[in-house]
Amino acid sequence: MNAFRHPCQRAALCLAFAASLVVPALPAAAEEWPTKPVTMIMGFPAGSGVDVVARAIQEPLGKQLGQPVVIDYKSGAAGNIASEYVANSKPDGYTLVFGTAATHGSNAALYKKLPFDVEADFVPVAPVLDVSNVLMVNPEVIDAKTLKEFVDLVKANPGKYNYASTGNGAGTHMAFAEFNSRLGLNMIHVPYKGGPEAILSVVRGETCCIMNQVQTALPQLKAGKVRLLGVTTVKPVPAVSDVPTIASSGLPGTKGFDSAIWFAVFAPKGTDPAIVNKLNAAIRTVMEQPELRAKFESQGNTVRIETPAQFKQTVHANRLKWAEVAKTANISLD
Repeated sequence: MNAFRHPCQRAALCLAFAASLVVPALPAAAEEWPTKPVTMIMGFPAGSGVDVVARAIQEPLGKQLGQPVVIDYKSGAAGNIASEYVANSKPDGYTLVFGTAATHGSNAALYKKLPFDVEADFVPVAPVLDVSNVLMVNPEVIDAKTLKEFVDLVKANPGKYNYASTGNGAGTHMAFAEFNSRLGLNMIHVPYKGGPEAILSVVRGETCCIMNQVQTALPQLKAGKVRLLGVTTVKPVPAVSDVPTIASSGLPGTKGFDSAIWFAVFAPKGTDPAIVNKLNAAIRTVMEQPELRAKFESQGNTVRIETPAQFKQTVHANRLKWAEVAKTANISLD
């Protein structure tokens, strides 16, 4: 006897069977993520300080995730090209952006017409490092042995000295802009397409100086090409322990000076919280590896560990800080 003689019973059976066929076609559940390589979009050139850090964690992060991490370069516009790409990407955990305190902070104040919101259109996954900047000078261009000598020379020659940055609106630009604003210095800003070009401009004497990451300044320091006058963190940096902090210089306007930045990982808005938590845990495990931590610290960086919720607060506070700096220094890039 047919148990499903009634049309409604037969229809229900067909629907159930059809549903069973559809299930395998659905995206992998969050607990199964990742099932393929994860792409990290990089908004800065290969060889830049940001890229060096991303490259350092690329392989160990891939091991933690069980899938390769691929770095895809989309540099330009102070990281905005990469950010826009990820903001419009599918929120499935396979496309991330390696951001900075500039791309997800100061850029919001500098670019009034960004096609994305640095907070609303991203999910803060995890910070990676706090990065110390240092005032690096070419002594053949500006023969200053101390920060005070540097300031005195610049003040005595308004508009004479050019300073480099890794691009309009980049952290290196904002750090120097804040410094100049606080001390009342008149210098010419020369933006380059990335860290390598900006550093070379100082070494070649095209510009007198730059506030760039300690890790990128060390090779030139060891080669005797440059002089370091002050770190931008409130606390001294062990990797360059003989270089004083700008905040401790005693010069007017330098009290509490802190232009350190961070590097971090972001995902598009709408990314499953379970995937975000998996990523955060994997990044934390990588950054807590003693050898990697020691390597970063020897380069003048400090590992930052935060949950996604904690990092979300950090991003918001950072955005407010740089908005105030941009307003005070009257900087806008639109």
